[in-house]
Amino acid sequence: MAVTALLLTGCSGAQDAPDSSDSKGSADACAQVAAPGALTDSVEVSGEFGQPAEITVAKDQKVDDVQRTVIAEGKGEKVEEGDYISYAMSAFDSKTGDHLGDIGYAEGELLPQDALANQALAEAIGCSPIGTRVAFALPASDGADSQLYIIDVLDKVPTAAWGEKQEPVDGMPTVKLAKDGEPDVDVPTGDAPDELKISVLKQGDGPEVADGDTTLLQYYGVDWESGESFDSSWSKGAPYAAPGNAYVTGFVQALAGQKVGSQVLVVIPPELAYGEDPEGHELGGKTLVFVIDILATQHAPAAQ
Repeated sequence: MAVTALLLTGCSGAQDAPDSSDSKGSADACAQVAAPGALTDSVEVSGEFGQPAEITVAKDQKVDDVQRTVIAEGKGEKVEEGDYISYAMSAFDSKTGDHLGDIGYAEGELLPQDALANQALAEAIGCSPIGTRVAFALPASDGADSQLYIIDVLDKVPTAAWGEKQEPVDGMPTVKLAKDGEPDVDVPTGDAPDELKISVLKQGDGPEVADGDTTLLQYYGVDWESGESFDSSWSKGAPYAAPGNAYVTGFVQALAGQKVGSQVLVVIPPELAYGEDPEGHELGGKTLVFVIDILATQHAPAAQ
């Protein structure tokens, strides 16, 4: 896949909470979009929205600045601050019009992005209604040639699990949810279980998490013994994705085979978390409880 320009920066890596000091996320979404240019105004695009695009464009056009032209405007909600957006795109060499590749049209190829926290995406799709198709051009930079993209704004992705609620499992911690979906966990009295315990609180109907995936999720972690939360994506203000789901073994096992849209409750014994030795890690020797909301998953290249 030759789609390698700035627009993809961060698409398959960890997604941390935006830093308001240097992010455009707090600015008006419509003010962030790039202006039309000669290249994006002149390109002729064919193919249906939601499918890879084909183009006809005059060759050897120079791209000095970022350009963006709406090809077809959608009728859905507009992209706003804090929205996680699923999108897909076809990439072309701006000088020759040669097709470089497509990404995001097949299931599990791209993670949704906080569109206004990614400068290139904000310039391309900020303020766009869902269902919009745009032409977007980037000038050459860092040794990369200028490129032209046709981008489809597919959908907004919820930042909390949306699956069908399931019956609770006896003996597991109880979970209550705030209006925004943030969990509160009540650990039962008594000894922690010796084995990994997993229950599905909400059953999604999206693609399954496969080995080696990078999964966009919300998590809320609790120490079984104290009942206190030790880490949470909710407290950091944004979902999180670790490349290749590089988490402790029990957490990875809890994700395996689960469907996007699900909320999973897992109790992880020390040997599947940070080990039995309290000296080896601050969470060593502890049984951990996690509530995990699975928002999206990006398959490893070999699994696509």
